Amino acid sequence: MKLIGPMAENLHFMMGQYRAEIPEDRLYSKRHLWLQPVAPGRYRVGFTAYSVRLLQDIYFLEWSIDADTEVRDRQEIGEIESAKAVSSMFTPCAGKVLAFNPQLLNDPSGINVDNYGNGWLYEFETNSELLSAHGYVEFLKSAWEDAQRTIKGQINEDA
Repeated sequence: MKLIGPMAENLHFMMGQYRAEIPEDRLYSKRHLWLQPVAPGRYRVGFTAYSVRLLQDIYFLEWSIDADTEVRDRQEIGEIESAKAVSSMFTPCAGKVLAFNPQLLNDPSGINVDNYGNGWLYEFETNSELLSAHGYVEFLKSAWEDAQRTIKGQINEDA
């Protein structure tokens, strides 16, 4: 897959009045993580603007695995605490977590201010199929109604 370099105007997804930027120079997971290539099969992973907006003010991050660990798809690898809740973090897909961002280990607030830059979470190795920026925006559009109900606490458990 050919990736498109940074553009003056990124793709975006409107979350009500909030504009969630979706840079086209990386791939995406349905778990609202971006994966930016740094070498063949090697990526930096971080939270998308969509996930940062839902989490709000992140202030604690803890990993439950060590660097250089093989992981399964959907494996829990840590927890993140924000103004909204304590949430488990899961892998974007099967692969290997190579190294964690040392800048975030003591102060994860970088995720809040620079989630597509210095706020990356970890380096990851995978050959799994991922979404393009356009594919991720389409996924967000299809899931937005359910997300709004969840955010508002109005989801029907029987649905």
